[in-house]
Amino acid sequence: MGDLEIRAAVADDVPAIVAMLADDPLGAQRESPDDLTPYLAALERLSADRNQRLVVAVREGRVVGTLQLTIVPGLSRRGATRSIIEGVRVHAEERGSGLGTRLIEWAIDESRHQGCQLVQLTSDKTRTDAHRFYERLGFTASHTGFKLPL
Repeated sequence: MGDLEIRAAVADDVPAIVAMLADDPLGAQRESPDDLTPYLAALERLSADRNQRLVVAVREGRVVGTLQLTIVPGLSRRGATRSIIEGVRVHAEERGSGLGTRLIEWAIDESRHQGCQLVQLTSDKTRTDAHRFYERLGFTASHTGFKLPL
C-alpha cells in the first residue's frame, strides 16, 4: 500500500479535502469547492479546539483521505468520554485499497489514547457500502440518528 502518513490537516490541504467531500452524490449537493473561504475558517476553529482532530492521509505528497475526530467529555455512562468520527473520505483512486480501514483504525487508536470509552459515528442511510464497511470493522448500527437543519 506504500508509505502513508496520517497527520493534522493544514490550510494547504483544504482544496483536496473539499474535493473529496464533494466527490459523491450527497457531497456534490452540499459542498462548494469554488469558494474555500468557509472551509479555511472552519479549519481555524477546528485547529484551535483541543477536542478536534481533522486529519489527512498523505501518500507520496498527495492527500488521499481525511476524517474528523471529535472528543466529547460527558456525564452519561458514568462520566465517560466518547469520540465521534465524521467526514470520512477516501480519494476515488484509493477506494478498496485498505486506506479507509487505516483511517478508522487511527481514529480508534487516538480515541483510546484520549481515554474514550466509546467511538460513535453516523452514516447517511443511502450509503449502504459504508454501512457494510463500518460493520466489518466492528461497529454496530445500534441507534437511529436525527438531524435538524438550522
